[in-house]
Amino acid sequence: MLIVLFQRLVQMLFVMFGISVLVFLIFFATPGSDPAARIAGKNAAPETLVAVRHDFGLDQPLPVQYVVMMKKLFVKQDLVSFVNRGLKVVPAIIEATPVTLSLVFGAAFFWVVGGLAVGIVAAACRHSIVDRLLMILSLTGVAIPVFWLGEMTNLLSQNRLHDTILFSWVPPLGYVPLHEDPIGWFKALLLPWLTLALGFIGIYGRVLRANIVEIYQEDFIRTARAKGLSETRVLLRHALRMSLVPFVTMFGLDFGALVGGGALMTEVLFGLNGVGKLTYDSLQSLDLPVIMASVMYASFFVVLANAIVDMAYVVLDPRMRSH
Repeated sequence: MLIVLFQRLVQMLFVMFGISVLVFLIFFATPGSDPAARIAGKNAAPETLVAVRHDFGLDQPLPVQYVVMMKKLFVKQDLVSFVNRGLKVVPAIIEATPVTLSLVFGAAFFWVVGGLAVGIVAAACRHSIVDRLLMILSLTGVAIPVFWLGEMTNLLSQNRLHDTILFSWVPPLGYVPLHEDPIGWFKALLLPWLTLALGFIGIYGRVLRANIVEIYQEDFIRTARAKGLSETRVLLRHALRMSLVPFVTMFGLDFGALVGGGALMTEVLFGLNGVGKLTYDSLQSLDLPVIMASVMYASFFVVLANAIVDMAYVVLDPRMRSH
């Protein structure tokens, strides 16, 4: 196990190194990408550009620039924004991280529980009216755009029906830190959680239902039934466990992507200043240090989530233990 963990750690470091080099080259080495021109502004004098390149170290060779940026990002942690002078990038990422983690963890709880419930019930009642109804509702949830659902949710909860008993408990848009007010934190994030989770519930429920139905055709399921096990035990103890492998794979990819900034739309709609919103703002102004830090942050969580998924395979599928 320790060898496997060490191998995963080495792979994580290699992947993050490759991503950092790629992103750096895209913004610093591609033709026409002159960070000094963006920092100095339009129609800047040549003398100004020379001064900016010298002040920010952009007149150094590319390998030196890369090493200096990585040193400021990971060692000194004093990398400063090119656009908002004085804004330190690492503290800004650290400040935005709890917002995104709170949003994604809560949404993940709802979509995992909802996806499991939809998939198990639909598989247990396969080819029945309940199965068809759940699949239709799941497809509807997948088809609803997050931005439309979020806008409608805000329209009803913050405006039209805010004074009714249904939404009178909803606070203004924004984030409430968990350590300051746990109840306020929950109230502020409940609707964003449900908005973000709805589409994933539909996807995960449909995938899980299809996997369980496919697993029902395997020989070990027929053997379990021949031993006299109840249908519920066959479903929950044998079929469900094997069907969770692709379920967990999807979860690792989706969770890592959302923590890395994929929840941008939900953050913007509900006034949550998370990493996605920070990345979006930096892309709008081409703030390269913030973009670099955001990409490294996102790559870390994506790689970490997939490493955890690989470990979960060993628990879910005994056949993986021999590998």
